[in-house]
Parts: sequence; structure tokens; C-alpha cells
Amino acid sequence: MESLFKSEPVVLDLPDAEIIYYPKFFDKEQSDSIYAELLQGIAWQQDNITIFGKTHPQPRLTALYGNEGKPYSYSNIKMQPHPWNSLLQKIKYYIEETTGWQFTTVLLNQYRDGKDSNGWHADNEKELGINPIIASLSFGSERVFQLKHNTIADAKKSIVLEHGSLLLMKGSTQHFWKHQIPKTAKPIGTRINLTFRSIK
Repeated sequence: MESLFKSEPVVLDLPDAEIIYYPKFFDKEQSDSIYAELLQGIAWQQDNITIFGKTHPQPRLTALYGNEGKPYSYSNIKMQPHPWNSLLQKIKYYIEETTGWQFTTVLLNQYRDGKDSNGWHADNEKELGINPIIASLSFGSERVFQLKHNTIADAKKSIVLEHGSLLLMKGSTQHFWKHQIPKTAKPIGTRINLTFRSIK
């Protein structure tokens, strides 16, 4: 497997953020193969989440893989990592070669259809440290990724995350911006997202 991003990375011009988008980090043939393997070979789970005192199933499937002894917590959910498998190790290698950053953990999300979503949040958990670098890979159906600044009302951005693309968020992005994958009423297939991060 070889990362063959064939188009130039796009640097988003946003205040208080460093975000780079690689539209074709993996080509279509590679992306199709990776998607199929992730769909069948990952230990997907669906946790319950409590919001405003009400508990309900999280609107997507998740899985955590990473270095032993480094759990990850968000929204009062604490996940223990599965050991790296060979596919995730290969993907991790290509991301690290491109970004120059070492990652300890990957959180995977499976959005089964347009009803699955991920609400407004920042990847700013304390175990990620200051100015965390998040490398987000997308496979499968395209979904809209929305960004909004915490204090600048008109600072907003929407990106369609393509099959095989990489979105890199670094610098002060997580301090000043929130992001989400909103629901959509359009008939849409499954999307798998891998967010690589480094737990301190």
C-alpha cells in the first residue's frame, strides 16, 4: 500500500487555525480496499452517551486502537484501545511520513447513513496536551465537515470530505474552533473516519 496523493494539499485560510486538506491522500483503488477492510475487520461498538441528563445510544459506531495503556476519554465515555492491526499500522506510517508527527492512538467512527452524526465539539481533551495535532482520514461516502470559530460569529467553513482524503488540524485550531459532521436527509452510504492523535 502506498500513499499517492495526486493533488496539491489545500491550506485553509482561517483565523486562529492551521488546517491542511489533502483531497486524494490515497487513490481510489487503495481507498476502496482500505474501506472494505475497515468495515469488516474493525471491532466496532456503540456506546451510550449522556447529554443534558438523558442517555441514548451514540449516533455512530466507534472503535479505539493504539498503544497499550493509553485509554481515551470524551463525553464521559472512557475507551480502552485495541492493539494496532497491520492495516492501521500501515496507514499510521504514511500519515507520520507526511506530517512529521508521531501518533499513539486512532479513534475510528463509522457513520452508517445520513442519520449518524457527530455534534459540535473540539478535540481538546486534557490527555491530548496543548495544541494537539489531529489527522483525520475519510473513506466511503462523502460527508460535509463544518467548522465554526468560538468567538468570531462569521468565521465558518464547510468542507466535503472525499473518499481517501486527509484533513490535518494543528496549531491552535482546537482552542478556537469547533467542528461537526451534521445529519443529512439525503440518501447516503456509510462513511468511515479515522482520527489519529497523540495521547500524552
